[in-house]
Amino acid sequence: MAESTGTAKGGIRITLEEIAGAVGDFGTIFPILLGVAIVCPDVNVSHFFLFFAAWFIITGLYYRLPIPIEPMKAIGAIVIAEGLCAGEIVASGIIVGALFLLLGLVGGMTWIGDRIPKSVVRGVQAGLALLLLKTSLGYIVSDVLVAAISIGIIVLFFIASQRTRVPDVSALLVLLIGLAAGVAVQGMPPFRLMPLPALVIPTPADFIAGTWDLVLPQVPLTLANAILATSLLTYDLFPKKGVDPDRLSRTIGAMNLVSTPLGGFPMCHGAGGLAAMYRFGARTGGANIVAGFFILIFAVAFAPPEVLTLIPLGVFGALLVFVALELGKHSAKTDSYLVTGAIAVLTLAIGLTVAFIVGMLLAYVLQRWGSRQQSGS
Repeated sequence: MAESTGTAKGGIRITLEEIAGAVGDFGTIFPILLGVAIVCPDVNVSHFFLFFAAWFIITGLYYRLPIPIEPMKAIGAIVIAEGLCAGEIVASGIIVGALFLLLGLVGGMTWIGDRIPKSVVRGVQAGLALLLLKTSLGYIVSDVLVAAISIGIIVLFFIASQRTRVPDVSALLVLLIGLAAGVAVQGMPPFRLMPLPALVIPTPADFIAGTWDLVLPQVPLTLANAILATSLLTYDLFPKKGVDPDRLSRTIGAMNLVSTPLGGFPMCHGAGGLAAMYRFGARTGGANIVAGFFILIFAVAFAPPEVLTLIPLGVFGALLVFVALELGKHSAKTDSYLVTGAIAVLTLAIGLTVAFIVGMLLAYVLQRWGSRQQSGS
């Protein structure tokens, strides 16, 4: 696929196609951010949305392409599964921000990406999928009827989006239905202005835990998917305006260093999000600007913390199931089922960080063994 006529001139358009493409990646954003807010009471989800809105708009103006902004999935999945605190989230965002800004400045992205085996990245994705499935089942069991209805809506939209150019807005629709049901039962929450973001200073313990629990599992995913795969896809879709990996690394670094100390959630780009936005009509940074304004509405709407309690748990369970399935689907594209499967199993048994380290060692042992077998034959 290549860019359409007119896009090569670099304009930002706001059209029906751009608006449709703007919501193409919302199915990843909302489940993770809301799931983190539910299990982590010391975060403010309105600030999550606020910074996502801001960076969607900034990225659209900077790249003039539909470059998505997504939550860092490894960090989100582990926080949801283990209920980690705001300090560890902020610490992880600062660390990954500094790391990827530095890598982007020195031009080290491709060199490092080449040294993380594909099977390890796929194993991390599979492990995250299992963690999210395990967590989602708890929500589903406590609210089976709502979860079943939500899953049905998501499946219908998925089928429709595969056969037509109807955007998959099932996550938004399910969320709005859940909110409406909550208001009908509990009444409207009191109106409150969004509090101004405040500086969060992690403790040394937060930096240690954030590095071990969150940063180490996140780095390979960000390298492989958010940067290298996204860069490659920009050249496929927009040959004259492709974005090099180091540039993507720099924006990931900048937005995390700016946002997470003020209560934002760690964020990155994503090849899957870019493909989804493009498929539904996004061709310019106008889609990002529209997405930013949509998300800003949610930042204002979720300013009262009581809004979170309105949404039935079955809704969250259903949304997390499909985020897990999306990750699991990508994990099947591995070049070593042994390595990928070992990481997935160890993630549930021990934890993702240990699984990642063991997987790296196993992958390199298998590569050495394979090289010796070839040289001896």
